[in-house]
Parts: sequence; C-alpha cells; structure tokens
Amino acid sequence: MVRGSLGKLASRALSVAGRWQHQQLRRLNIHEYQGAELMGKYGINVPRGAAAGSVQEVKDILKNVFPSEKEIVVKSQILAGGRGLGTFKSGLKGGVHIVNAEEAEGIASKMLGQILVTKQTGPEGKIVSKVYLCEKLSLTNEMYFAITLDRKTAGPLIIACSKGGTSIEDLAEKYPDMIIKVPIDVFKGITDEDAAKVVDGLSLKGADRQSSIEQIKKLYELFCKCDCTLLEINPLAETADNKLVAADAKLNFDDNAAFRQKEIFALRDTTQEDPREVAAAKADLNYIGLDGEIGCMVNGAGLAMATMDIIKLHGGTPANFLDVGGSASEGQVVEAFKILTSDDRVKAILVNIFGGIMKCDVIAGGIVNAAKQVDLKVPVVVRLEGTNVDQGKRILKESGMTLITAEDLDDAAEKAVKASVK
Repeated sequence: MVRGSLGKLASRALSVAGRWQHQQLRRLNIHEYQGAELMGKYGINVPRGAAAGSVQEVKDILKNVFPSEKEIVVKSQILAGGRGLGTFKSGLKGGVHIVNAEEAEGIASKMLGQILVTKQTGPEGKIVSKVYLCEKLSLTNEMYFAITLDRKTAGPLIIACSKGGTSIEDLAEKYPDMIIKVPIDVFKGITDEDAAKVVDGLSLKGADRQSSIEQIKKLYELFCKCDCTLLEINPLAETADNKLVAADAKLNFDDNAAFRQKEIFALRDTTQEDPREVAAAKADLNYIGLDGEIGCMVNGAGLAMATMDIIKLHGGTPANFLDVGGSASEGQVVEAFKILTSDDRVKAILVNIFGGIMKCDVIAGGIVNAAKQVDLKVPVVVRLEGTNVDQGKRILKESGMTLITAEDLDDAAEKAVKASVK
C-alpha cells in the first residue's frame, strides 16, 4: 500500500551518514481512515469503511456497518508505509489482513495497542491505536496516482503510472517511461485536457473515461482547497463494477496553512511522531531528531548544518538538528537542553553559537538554568562567539559548571566526538 512512496524518496535525501533518520514533521500527515473520510467529502470514490480504537468498537462496526459482508479488510493505522509487509513485536505478521467477517474481531484485537515495525518506522516501530475496517473490493486493475509540488514548474505536478502497488519505486527505476507527469498551471487550475492526459496515461481497462476525468479533477480540487503538499494514491484501482476508486491514500498538508485548515490540523496524531519533535514544536524550536550520539544546539540553520557536517568529518554522528533561532529566550534554551538530554543515545552535547541577533549571554544563562533543572550526565562542549561573548563566557565560568570550551567550530566538533566515546 501507499503511506508514502514519494516520502521514501525524499527521506533518502535527508538521511544522515546512511543511518536511520526519524520521520521529520514539516507537514501534517494524517491516517488513512481520516484521508478516506476527507476524500469522500469531495466526491472521490473510496472504499466503505470505519475506524475502531477498541474491540467493542470493532464489534459495533461489524454489526452496524458490515452486517452482511463475508470478508473484511482490517488495516492497522500508523503514519508509516510498508504496513502490509510489517511485523508486530508480538510476532503477528502483516499490518493489513483480509479475513472472514467472523475473524475480523480476533485479528483486530491482536493489532490494537501493539507495536508494528515496518521498513519506514525503524526498529522501534509505531503503536497501533486504531484499526480501519473496510469492505473488500474486487479490484481488476491497480494503478498509481499522486499530486505533489514541483519546483521546476513552480506549481502542482500530477504523477501517474498504469501499474501500482507496493513496488512502485522499483517500477519507476526500471521503467521510467511508464511514469507520466502532467504539470498544472496553478493560475488556470486543472483543465479537462490535463485530466484527460492523466486518464489516458493510466490506460484504464473498464472504467468510464469521462467519469474518471471528473475523479481526477476532484482529487486536484481537494489538493488545492485543503492546502496539500502531497496527495498520493497507491493503488488507484478499477473495480469489477468499472469504478475508479482510491483504495489507499496518503495526504500531507502545508503547516503554513494551519490557521485556515483548523479542522484538518485537529486530526494530528502526536503519538505517531518523534516525542522530541513534539516537545520542540511546543517550545517553538526548529528541531529534527536523528539517531546519532552528539546532541547539537546551534543558532541559524546554515550553521546548524555546517556543525553536523563537521561532526561527521571528525568521525561522529549528530543526534539532531536544532536551530534555536535568533531570538530564543532563556526558557527556550532550557527546553532545548531538556530535549537533548531526554535522548538516551546522546553521549555528548555540542553548543555552537555565533551571536548576531542571538546574544551569547542569553545562551549562557539558559545553559546554567538548564543545568539546575536537568541532571546533566553527559559532557557539554561550548563554543561561543559574537554579541556579548565576554558576558556569556563569564556567566559560564562563574556557574561552576564543568564544561569543555572550544575556540572554533573545528575544535568544538573534535572535542565533542572525543567526549562522546569516553
């Protein structure tokens, strides 16, 4: 199923030193059942289904929604791809099962509250808090469809393929000519001609062409009106009764549109996110969790990335990207330290501040206050330069804290790497 084929390609570019990177939340991601409900509101064909968070809710759905169904599809709901081929830590194989109706309750009970591990979750997996019960459709043809934002054309881009399924990435690599791309003029919107190009490229076997064109236009309407950054359907399928159906979908939404998409953003499931990133967002910090051993606190995105690069150059691996910005308060610095020290993998912390708008004395004050509230069990390397650097160094010196000072970034990175392996 889908849950992020395009996302996987993006995550490869974001990986650090070839190691697993925690999912970065730069855009809202919602569950499959939520996406299906939203698509239904826009007139898009989706399988009939309902979500359950308990065994009793499963019983109620089977009784009230599927009283006469012989077979039911039971799908674990996590914000990661590869569910069908995943494995629960309990030993159950597969996060998606097609079962007889009388078996649905039993299989759902084995999923709820359990940890599902897939290729996209990392070894820690994600907890299944809900299952999605769907009607079993008779699919005659499976295709791939997506709308994303394209820098080259400065607008939405529809990507489609006449073959879909779990191996879409391999298919795109081996047979790139099968992938069709239709850029949409953001000012004109999607035209009948644009939609027809997509439908013809999908090589439908039985679905009505005009009805399918209308479905493509409705998908584009949802993409625009809901401020999506990604709408991906895999598979987009033809059924035995010749309908075009979004059998599984992944939707992402632009965080910048949260103010006007309140209902959609209320669907956010923070239990599926890196808890460090959730805490950082509450403190208004720019944080991305990685899986290295050196925690970083830096001001400025460019300097933060340079710091991560130099840590790697000296043989270490960053545990995070953390930009405290140019106007962070002491309170935010304290919260940053709490987040860094909450990660058991962190063996050393590197603070690299080049004070311009951000003042070194504010950072120093935050470090001292953080030490009073957090039990610092790992060495801290500090490099301060810029505005109020002398006041900052004095605050740190008078605090009595055991710190490792550095003269420049190269020196700081080298010392942090050495400190992390002691």
